[in-house]
Amino acid sequence: MPKSVRPGVTPIPHIAQKRRLFFETLNPFFGFFYTVKKRIRKMRTAYQQIELIETDEFGKVLLLDNITQLGERNDQSYHEPMVHPALCSHPRPESVLVIGGGDGGILREVFRHSAVKRVQLVELDDGVISFAKKHLSSFHRNAFDDPRLELTIADGRSFIQNHPKEFDVIIMDMTDPFGPSKMLYTSNFFRMVKKALRNDKGLFVMHSESPISRPTAFACINKTLKSVFPEVAVLYLYIQMYGTLWSVSVCSPTIDISTLSVPTINRKLARSGIGNLQVYNGATHQSMQTAFPFVSEILRKPARIITDHRPDFPDDFISRKEN
Repeated sequence: MPKSVRPGVTPIPHIAQKRRLFFETLNPFFGFFYTVKKRIRKMRTAYQQIELIETDEFGKVLLLDNITQLGERNDQSYHEPMVHPALCSHPRPESVLVIGGGDGGILREVFRHSAVKRVQLVELDDGVISFAKKHLSSFHRNAFDDPRLELTIADGRSFIQNHPKEFDVIIMDMTDPFGPSKMLYTSNFFRMVKKALRNDKGLFVMHSESPISRPTAFACINKTLKSVFPEVAVLYLYIQMYGTLWSVSVCSPTIDISTLSVPTINRKLARSGIGNLQVYNGATHQSMQTAFPFVSEILRKPARIITDHRPDFPDDFISRKEN
């Protein structure tokens, strides 16, 4: 095992000694830290605390209730896999629903697809939208000004229940399954999502936690998705701003995204004039679907289907941040 320091010694680089250290808890026993140069803005909305900080490693970082949401540098490692695999797999993704994602990063990537005629963004907290428009232009890059955008301030679950057979692709960019968000991770909600798809060629995308830091939640989410959708493909990617291996699940009544070839994906990107992507192309469309053996073993183990009646995850914990 390579060692750069003596066992038991925790080195703190000289620059870090002069910085505020932000600690992110990923489970009760594991986490990571990064250094903070300054606070840019902090405010509270009706639902949560929003903070924008400047960091050495990530540039600007968005925190919601003291939990890292986005880092300015390499945010593509999250947003590209959340958008492009599904939109490249759909025959013609004209109508897209985004639940959450009030920072605008998902919108930015969706609007790169020329086939898209309409994007409905449903965000519960209008304070996030206002904050993003004013402070997060490096994330959304003026996506809120695109004429294809329809913005609704509402609860995502209530909205989707009242819009059956309307969308080609639905992308859920929500916080982790704690508090009110946990009701967007149940089989009952996923059945509503399935009914909101225009037809059986529709696709639903969501992040599905980390198989390393929250393996039980990861297994439960995918077991729950598979109880509703016949086709569920999991993408695996390391996201530095989340400090661990992460997962994104792409679901459909009929479309198996693993069957799309490398040339097919690259042609679809080219037809939309999409270039200069940082993490997604035809080759990574396939490679991100390859699970480590230990991850496959996690998915083979018994896991509970999450329901409205029992929405709490077995490995729920309270995130504590030291600042």
